[in-house]
Amino acid sequence: MAAAAHSWQTDPAHDSDTARDPRPADRPRLTTEQTRIRISTTHRPFTERPLKLTDALDFWQFAGAAANVIMQMARPGVGYGVAESKVESGSLLKRPWKRARTTTQYLAVAILGDEEEKKAFREAVNGAHRQVRSEPGAPVRYNAFDRDLQLWVAACLYIGFEDTYQLLSGRMSPEQNEAFYRSSSSLGTTLQVTEDMWPATRAEFDEYWNTACEQAVLDDFVRAYLDDLLNLRMIGWYLRIPFRNLLKFLTIGFLSPWFREQLRVEWTAADQRRFENLFLFVGFVNRFIPRFFRHGGSHALMADVRRRVEKQKNLI
Repeated sequence: MAAAAHSWQTDPAHDSDTARDPRPADRPRLTTEQTRIRISTTHRPFTERPLKLTDALDFWQFAGAAANVIMQMARPGVGYGVAESKVESGSLLKRPWKRARTTTQYLAVAILGDEEEKKAFREAVNGAHRQVRSEPGAPVRYNAFDRDLQLWVAACLYIGFEDTYQLLSGRMSPEQNEAFYRSSSSLGTTLQVTEDMWPATRAEFDEYWNTACEQAVLDDFVRAYLDDLLNLRMIGWYLRIPFRNLLKFLTIGFLSPWFREQLRVEWTAADQRRFENLFLFVGFVNRFIPRFFRHGGSHALMADVRRRVEKQKNLI
């Protein structure tokens, strides 16, 4: 979920999101089986109640963060905007810890913040966005204020929350899923996405998602950038060596078949069983961890935002 603070535009005359797609024009449409990960367990009966996005603030949500970045950057406008960005203070590869903080705080503000706090964070992000635009004649043109690609980024963030929640707690009922989805539009509207742009129902979101994924096509330039992320080349070897394999496993597990194909990584049936079994275990343990502890990280991030606002310190 680490690319929330950047979103990009492709010029209609140079629509790289479709022009770089190597598949034939008469290709079959993508299906949910291709664009979503598999959730094999059902929701626990004693938690059959209406759900909101605030129910998905467990610290386990960060397990799929790198996968979410890959999904976002699979759109060429987003991918090139991140990889070519001159805003070094927010660079994922040059300032990974700061980028992680600002992105997770964006999510905390979008979900927990009031209107004034959202406005303050929006203005801070806009300040960085003004510097993110492509050079004249660039093969992929982007501008950080495009609402359509902000919608794509917000949709990826929503997918991340929904997938992580269901891996931990089981597949939601249609009624729960609808209620959960209705609470999620702030993932985009905290920036420039308007409420009417966010698909009105969960079924409409599925239609939007499958269609939008057809424009999520990685090329070698963005794939090389993501390879650095996947192999943790932006952090010291003392952290890279013990965590690289785990990050790869979790990241690929959180990617649907379509995004694995774009990244050109392998995922076997045995890998899928290990991934599902891991989250069966984690989900079981999670039941015994108090909610205030599981959600404490998001509330601590929100408290830091409020402290920064009060002391007039930089938010990003």
